[in-house]
Amino acid sequence: MIRHPRYKIGRRLGSIVYEKCQTPKFALAKERTGVKDRRPRGKSEFGTVLLEKQRARLMYGVPERQFKRYVQEIIREGGANQGEALYKKLETRIDNTVFRLGLAPTRAAARQMVSHGHILVNSIKLTIPSQEIEEGDTISIRQGSLNKKIFSELENKLKEVQVPNWLKIDVDKKEAKAAGLPRLDQGAPLLNWSGILDFYKR
Repeated sequence: MIRHPRYKIGRRLGSIVYEKCQTPKFALAKERTGVKDRRPRGKSEFGTVLLEKQRARLMYGVPERQFKRYVQEIIREGGANQGEALYKKLETRIDNTVFRLGLAPTRAAARQMVSHGHILVNSIKLTIPSQEIEEGDTISIRQGSLNKKIFSELENKLKEVQVPNWLKIDVDKKEAKAAGLPRLDQGAPLLNWSGILDFYKR
């Protein structure tokens, strides 16, 4: 698991990076220090895309080596929409999917949830957070895990969460389905996805 001083990184890269930095507590701390949530000015093109890459990598909690491998695979495969391909690869990780469904409050918590075997995909237990789901896959909670504290008041939490368009959730059954795949024009984080790939093409 990646551990960093999150408030410090949030002030440098923006609150988009960590869920912890999207709270009133962080906003108050930032106000006290006089730090504005904006991208640094006056940086070179290289410096700008470097920060974008760091934002994306830390947001999804992916180690540098694995993130680089993702990009290299996409570049090798080619295609016209490589930026969207990178977004899809990150967004369809099972840990991110669990987070998007509202089963976990943060991506870090979702990774732990998957690692501990609480999540099923097509009725099969997964313990690898980087596993990617595909269109048509069903995501559910292992029956033996439903009485765990982390899933207390689950129905109320699921009713409040706004899931992405590509995911469909059944609150009564406590399961969800990947009805499609993520698209950049459907609420993707505001990052320079094509610029991130260009960073690795240098």
